[in-house]
Parts: sequence; structure tokens; C-alpha cells
Amino acid sequence: MYGFSRAIYRELADEIVEDPCGRPQVNHERVLRACEAALERLATDRHYFARPTRTLFNDIRIYFPMTSQLRVLRVIQRYLDLADEFLRRLPQNGFDAYGNPLHCRASTRKGTPCQRMPLPHNGYCPSHQHLAETEEIEAPLAA
Repeated sequence: MYGFSRAIYRELADEIVEDPCGRPQVNHERVLRACEAALERLATDRHYFARPTRTLFNDIRIYFPMTSQLRVLRVIQRYLDLADEFLRRLPQNGFDAYGNPLHCRASTRKGTPCQRMPLPHNGYCPSHQHLAETEEIEAPLAA
């Protein structure tokens, strides 16, 4: 994920507007941190990160002139699509992109996170499959 965030930053670095009141390179640092945070969240929390492109664009758009905004959006969209495709192609052997074990997305009756191994297609363990079915029904109703 480090490579994707650095690629976004490198492609956009020449257009970042410097802060006249702040120390030099402060806006460059903020853009880089926002890119890293968005890709970290995409890698670790994909099911609850509905619009990563919009989120990252809204976080960094203030550091670019208006004439560059469309290009910034397209660059972000291209690299986040590539990162999402990369994450989908990773083998689903019970670990996330960083080697941490996966856990079910549901909570137990006590309110603690379920510790069982999720199934690769939806992130829920066999005991909580009924929650995945309700997500599929609620998504069209919300739209």
C-alpha cells in the first residue's frame, strides 16, 4: 500500500500549493499523510470504506489550485482502483494485506467483536452469514 500512496503523491507533488504562513513543505507532508491514511484504511477496512476516492479527494483538494482539481480527482481514482484490484487479487488465506489475521465483521451478543475466521466472499463467519444477506437487501433500499 506504501507504493500506491507514494505514487499518488509523486504524481501530484508538483501542483501542491505552498502555505504562505506555514513552514516550507507542510502541505506536501499533509497530502502524503492523507494518501497513506486512505490507503491504509482501504487495506484494513475495505467493507466499511464505501467511497475511498471521494474521501481522499475531499481531504487533499484544498492543497491544489482550482485548475488542477479535475486532474487530482482522476489521479486518485486511477490509483485507488489499482490498489483495490491489487487487494482483491491477494490470496484469501485468513490474513489481510499486512499479515494480520482476519476476524468476522459482526459483534457478539455481549458487544465484543466476533473472533471467528470470516469467509472470503463477504467477511462474515458461518454463524453470522445472515447479516450478509440483510446487507444485500438493505443496499438497494438505501439507494
